[in-house]
Amino acid sequence: MHPALSVIVFTVASGAGYGLLATLALLAALGTIAPSLPLGLAGFGLALALVTGGLLSSTLHLGHPERAWRAFSQWRTSWLSREGVAAVATYLPAGLLALLFTFFAPGRATLAILGLLTAAGAVATVLCTAMIYRSLKPIHAWCNQWTVPGYLALGAATGLALAFAVLAAFGVPAAGPVGIAAIAALAAAWWVKRAYWSFLDTVPAASTPESATGLGRIGKVRLLDPPHTGANYLAREMGFRIARKHATKLRAIAMVAGVVLPAALVAVALATTQPLASLAAWLAALLALAGALVERWLFFAEAKHTTMLYYGAASA
Repeated sequence: MHPALSVIVFTVASGAGYGLLATLALLAALGTIAPSLPLGLAGFGLALALVTGGLLSSTLHLGHPERAWRAFSQWRTSWLSREGVAAVATYLPAGLLALLFTFFAPGRATLAILGLLTAAGAVATVLCTAMIYRSLKPIHAWCNQWTVPGYLALGAATGLALAFAVLAAFGVPAAGPVGIAAIAALAAAWWVKRAYWSFLDTVPAASTPESATGLGRIGKVRLLDPPHTGANYLAREMGFRIARKHATKLRAIAMVAGVVLPAALVAVALATTQPLASLAAWLAALLALAGALVERWLFFAEAKHTTMLYYGAASA
C-alpha cells in the first residue's frame, strides 16, 4: 500500500497525543499530579496539539476533505466513522479537564471523573483507528491479531515517553514511576512489533492467483497480459513495493531508534539529575516518535492488497 505521509503523521501524532493525554488524565484522576498552570499548559497543551494536528492531517488524504463530516453518520458499520465520533466525544472531557487542571483547582472527585472519561476516550479512539486497518480483509498484513496491539502499544510507548519528558522538565515526583512505565511500554512495543513482523515473514497470505481464479486444482496460475498498459490509481495506491533488504534495514532502524535508544535514555534520565535528566528525557521522546514514523511507514509499505493479484503478484 502507498505510504501516504498525511496518514503516517496522523497515526503517529494522534497515537502519541492520545497516549500522553491518557497518561496525564489518569495521573490527575489518581491525584498523583496536582493542578498547575505551567504543567497544564505544557502537558495537556502538547497532548491536544498532537491529537488535533494528527486528526487534521488525516483529512489531507481525502479526495474531498470538505465532506469528511459525512463519515460521522456511518458509525453503526464503519470503524472510520466510530473513530471520528470517539475523537470528537473525547474532546469534551479532555477540554474540561485541561481547562480546570490548568486554570482552576477542582476537587478530587471532578478530576477523577473527567480523568477517567478522558483516558477511556483516548484509548477508545486509538482502538477505533487500529480497527480501521484490522477490519480490511483484503490486506493480509493488516487483517491479523497483531494490528490492534501494535497501535495500542506504540501509542502507549510514545505517550508515556512524552509524559515522562514533560514531568521530568517540571521536576514532578511522578516522573519516576512514569519513566519506569515508559520503559515497560517500550519493551512491550518491541515485543509486539517483533511478533507482527514474524507473522508477516512466516504466515503466508490466504489469497493467491490460484484461489482468486478458482483454478488452483488445475495447476499454477500465471499472468499472461496485465489488466492495464499504463499506470493507474490502483497500481499507485495498492501496488507499492519495497525490497526485502530495505525493509529489514528499516525494521532495525525503527526498533533501535524507536525503542532501544529511548529506553536507554529514559534509564539515564532516571539515574541523573537536572539538567541532564530533562535533556535525556526529551531526546528519548523525540527518538521514540522518529522510530514510530519509520515503523508506521513500513506498516503501509509492506502491506499488499489482493487487487494486485490481477497485476501479477504471486500472493497478497
